[in-house]
Amino acid sequence: QVQLVESGGGSVQAGGSLKLSCSASGSDFPINSMGWYRQGPGSQRTLVAHITNGGDGEIIKYADSVRGRFTISRDSAKTVYLEMNALRPEDTAVYVCRMVESHPIQDYVYWGQGTQVTVSS
Repeated sequence: QVQLVESGGGSVQAGGSLKLSCSASGSDFPINSMGWYRQGPGSQRTLVAHITNGGDGEIIKYADSVRGRFTISRDSAKTVYLEMNALRPEDTAVYVCRMVESHPIQDYVYWGQGTQVTVSS
C-alpha cells in the first residue's frame, strides 16, 4: 500500500522559513512526479510546486505566487522537499504532498495527509 509521509510544517512569523519533506513508501512502479499542493481556509487546493520526470531530465513547475521564494527538490526517487523562504501570511495553508505513479495503462495519483503551515504577521 502506497503511503506518503509529510513532515516539517509549523508556525512561523512573516519572513521566516520552513522546510517540508515527503517520503513515499510501498510504491512498486516508477514515480512520474512528486510535488506539493496547498489548501487555505475556504479555498480550493492549488499547485505549489512539482517535479516531473521529463524525457531529458526533471521538469520543475512553480506557482507564480511562490516562484523565487520556494524551492522544490528531490534527493531520491521517493523523497521530495519544499524549502519555503520569505513566508507571508497568505502562505498559510495545509500543504499536501502528491505523487503520480506510472502504470502501463494509466497513472495513479496519491495524496498525503497534509501538514499545516501557519504564517503570522
